[in-house]
Amino acid sequence: MADSDKHILLMDGPDTKGLIYHVTGVLFRHNFNIIHNDEYVSPSGQFFMRTEFEAGVTHESINGPELLDELRSVIPAGITLRLNPKKKKNIVVMVTKEHHCLAELLIRYAFDELDADILAVVSNYNTLQPLVSKFGIPFHYISHEHRTREEHEEAILRTLAIYQPEYLVLAKYMRVLTPGFVNHFPNRIINIHHSFLPAFIGANPYRQAYERGVKIIGATAHFVNNDLDEGPIIAQNVKGVDHRHTAADMATEGKDVEKIVLSQALKLVFNDRVFIQGNRAIVL
Repeated sequence: MADSDKHILLMDGPDTKGLIYHVTGVLFRHNFNIIHNDEYVSPSGQFFMRTEFEAGVTHESINGPELLDELRSVIPAGITLRLNPKKKKNIVVMVTKEHHCLAELLIRYAFDELDADILAVVSNYNTLQPLVSKFGIPFHYISHEHRTREEHEEAILRTLAIYQPEYLVLAKYMRVLTPGFVNHFPNRIINIHHSFLPAFIGANPYRQAYERGVKIIGATAHFVNNDLDEGPIIAQNVKGVDHRHTAADMATEGKDVEKIVLSQALKLVFNDRVFIQGNRAIVL
């Protein structure tokens, strides 16, 4: 059955007896086929569930609003329900000058491995325009020179309004976003950074790490909020290094980890596997 016939139900709220029974019962009565079901109850008693299902052999159509109304009638108030068709997400990628994360996303997109459609790439430099043009994707060079941060972001927002992306991906976009900009995309901006933060803040983190003789390097993908690099963490990974690695070696190894971690995080988000609980990401 095509992905267009599949839906994903996301559910979270206070845990109580019978939640799984009631939800799956409604789907059963409509003869919908459950493909995957994952649930988790946090120590604080918060219940999370992700249910992927499709129309059954009778091919009853999935009417989203009616189904949600029926589900709400059998579960307690205070439970949040979201129903999404299983489809690719529409995204815009924002970059500066570094190519490694962008190149990874472009290759995955070209070979249909990204679970998303890249509508455009936006950058405050034109350095990566030749790379993006090879993939036939619109590239918007919006310089920050001679503009305040707010003026620059207003220009970016005007461009983003053309595409209406579901998510923004910061593939090594090296400018701090203002709260006003972030508020346009709550829990919809995904960033990648080296995992040395907060230990090695500022310029040349790999030089700082080298000078401290670190034994692992890594990367963290997270949602962007108004606290710099402190939003809910989606995915992380590390790689071992030793005294033989120079700062340049560490930077090279770190880029490899960054691009893989970002791709892994995006796959989780685009497949509707991530819930936000406070400043934590719950991944099912």
